[in-house]
Order: sequence, then structure tokens, then C-alpha cells
Amino acid sequence: MDNLIFSLNATLPVFLMMVLGIVLKKIGWVSESFASQMNKFVFLVPLPLLLFQDLATVDFEKAWNFKFVAFCFIVTVLSITLVIVISSFLKERSLRGEFIQASYRSSAALLGVALIQNIYGHSVMGPLMIIGSVPLYNVMAVTVLSIYQPHRNEMDKGLLKTTLKGIITNPIIIGIVVGLLWSILKLPMPFILSKTVSNISAMASPLGLIAMGASFDIKKAFGKLKPAILATFIKLFGFCMIFLPIAIAFGFVGEQLVAILIMLGSATTVTCFVMAKNMGHAGILSSNVVMLTTLLSGFSITLWLYILRTLQFI
Repeated sequence: MDNLIFSLNATLPVFLMMVLGIVLKKIGWVSESFASQMNKFVFLVPLPLLLFQDLATVDFEKAWNFKFVAFCFIVTVLSITLVIVISSFLKERSLRGEFIQASYRSSAALLGVALIQNIYGHSVMGPLMIIGSVPLYNVMAVTVLSIYQPHRNEMDKGLLKTTLKGIITNPIIIGIVVGLLWSILKLPMPFILSKTVSNISAMASPLGLIAMGASFDIKKAFGKLKPAILATFIKLFGFCMIFLPIAIAFGFVGEQLVAILIMLGSATTVTCFVMAKNMGHAGILSSNVVMLTTLLSGFSITLWLYILRTLQFI
């Protein structure tokens, strides 16, 4: 019951922020153009700073565990490869980029550390899981969203150049690279800089969620329910069913296993919607998957925790 209450406390406020965006648009306080500007702002400033902050504050020497980080990285590669294959069966090619991203990309940074701390009182594996998965999440998100942009039906000559440029200049990627370098070089984080970055990055999730809700079109959403339901099942159950037994076979237990669970089965991050919208996609499928996984993840994560606890792996 405690795990259920915690999971609901972690996920329902996020879902309610999206509902707030819908309500604000409905009563005319937030226009579609304003929501679009909010999306762009979140993509350019708060989100990159949030990822920079998450990685720049990790102590590599104390926390490093190569086996665990390598496992997270390899499983992330396999997960992305799997959903790329599944996406090839979608009739609408323009949906594939959003489907791939929404199916594999977890809210690892936001939920992972909080859940691990709630169970164990500290979080060492959380940041390591982020290092092993989040940079790859973002690099692949930029790649698939570029390749599967709407109205692009075939691989043209300039696609590779455009995709590489999009990766290099993407604010999310820049935030990750600078954060990793900052941590590796052990650069100091002055209080003024730390407080400023913290204040700005704190806006990422609430503004992104409200903007997503305000951009949500329920009439259009019903047309994308089937791929959204499939992506939701993959995100909350499919990957866990495949990779948790493998993690256990490799000897991961306790805090490590909980971190892997969050990487595999937590709700799709709101970043998916923000990036999809800012890279020329409709964002409808992304918002559907974010809302469905956010609503249901409190129950699915609780179920997985109960199973792992019953089997005495955590």
C-alpha cells in the first residue's frame, strides 16, 4: 500500500498538470500560439539546464560501476532497436519517429532518483542509470525524429547531414555533453550558478506539462489511440518482461534492480512531446503516450515492485 501511495503521489500530480493545461486552453487563458512558445522555451532553456544539472553533480569516482552502466547502455540500445523494428509495421510513416521515441524514453531522471531514495534512503545507482541511458535516449530521439519527419518519404542526400547537424546543435545534447564534461573535470559549482541553474531547470516539467495539455486535441487524439496503446504497453510492461529477468540473471539486486526497473518501465517523459513538436511532428501520439503512461505507471511500477519484493530480489 505504501508503494502504491508513493507511486500515485509521483505520477498523478504530473497528469493533473496536463489537465490544467487543457482547462486553461478551454477557458481561453492559454492560446495555442502561447502554448507553442512555451514548448519552444522549455526545449531551448530549462530542459538542457535540467540535464546539465543532473549530470554535472554526479561524482564519477565514488559512484562509478562499469558493469551496471554498460548493462543500462546495452539494454537501452536493444530496446530502441526493438521498437524501431515494431514501428516498421505502422502504416503512417510520419508516426514512426514519435512512436519509437515514446516507446523507449523513460522519465528516468525525474522519477528514478526519487523512487530509489524513497526505498533505500539514498540513490547511488540512479545517477549511474542516467549516465548509461539518458544521453543515448536523447541522441537517438534527435536521430529518429529527424529521419521520420512528416512529409519525408525517402532518404534524400541531405538527410544524413541534416540529422548530424540536428544532433550537434540540439540544446538537449549540448546540455548533456557540458554536464558530463563538468563532472569529469570536477569543475566547481558556485552557489550563485547552482541556484540559478536550479531555479531555471525547475520550470522544465511544469511548463512542459501545461504546454502539452494546452496543445492536446482530444478529437485528433482518438485517431491515434491504437499506436498509443501499443507504445504504452511496450513502455510499462513489454521491456520489463524481457529485460528484468536478464538483469536478475546478471546478478543485479536491490537498488540496482530498482534503477533498472525505472529505466525500463517508468512513464514516458514529457520531453518526448516537447522535442517532437520542436522538430516538426504533430505531437499527438507523443502526448497520448505521455498521458497514458503517466496515468497508469503508478499501478504498473507498484505491480513490478510487488513482484520483485515477493521474489526477494529487492
